[in-house]
Amino acid sequence: MLDVRRLRLLRELKIRGTLAGVAEALAYSPSAVSQQLALLEKEAGVVLLKKVGRRVQLTPQAEILVEHTTYLLERLELAEADLRASTTTVSGTVRVAVFQSAALAVIPRALTFLAEDYPALRVEVTEREPERGLFEVAARDFDLVLAEQYPGHTRAHWPDLDRVNLATDALRLAVPPEDASSGRVRAATLEETAVLPWVMEPVGTASRQWATQLCRSVGFEPDVRFETADLIAHIRLIESGNAVGILPDLVWAGRMPAVQLHDLPGTPHRTLFSAARRSSAQRPGVVAVRGALDRAVSKVAKPTESDPLEPPRPFEPLAPV
Repeated sequence: MLDVRRLRLLRELKIRGTLAGVAEALAYSPSAVSQQLALLEKEAGVVLLKKVGRRVQLTPQAEILVEHTTYLLERLELAEADLRASTTTVSGTVRVAVFQSAALAVIPRALTFLAEDYPALRVEVTEREPERGLFEVAARDFDLVLAEQYPGHTRAHWPDLDRVNLATDALRLAVPPEDASSGRVRAATLEETAVLPWVMEPVGTASRQWATQLCRSVGFEPDVRFETADLIAHIRLIESGNAVGILPDLVWAGRMPAVQLHDLPGTPHRTLFSAARRSSAQRPGVVAVRGALDRAVSKVAKPTESDPLEPPRPFEPLAPV
């Protein structure tokens, strides 16, 4: 009988590429991972790994086992979901990966709703860039990811993940307020920023790729002098008169903008969405978190008079797809 825990290690090696990556992800030592895979080879009676330089590569027989392991893990998750759904209490732990602006604007409200409605449910939230968060949900490091989709940008396809759209969020050119620009940074259109210093997110992120292409579409290469994934740092650099940038409306949920905002060509929007493994999407805890996210987004998008967290420019909630 093949050991499911060892089979999972083999699948992790397929996903993460190295023994060190598997060890780090599962809190093992690389030697322990290697030993367990060696035992799996003995159980299977075939060679599963071959050395290619300093790395190891899965054999065709190992690929067969990985395919079956994926199916086994999905069935186990479905069994867990059905088991939890048969009880009247929503409990357990849901691990959520979120990107920064959602962590600031949406997650606090969602956690408040969950604490009120499902006190037995534990929710763990970790900040992750969307690409990494999607990968880590597929790899079973998280149960749910809150991610973003920029216009015209394609992401890696994860067939075992679903997608539920939450809202669209306007993207606008952000320039310093008049009293901060001191005559140095002054612009109202994208073209006028061609000679100005920019702040953008790091190279390789969807937002950086999209913003760079937008600037190129109107005829210039942005002078990126400041690079950070922290949108609060973006705001500080812009409001102090040291840079211009592009900010989503969601960063202003709860307060008035500290910078001047101007519409961009084509009035672009990004889409906020959540993704979970299809095999665990019906777990009561995951369903509860998604419901709280919907409520939180609706509160930010359409605040009531009694709600003090009113954004200056509401974004639009979306129906699930």
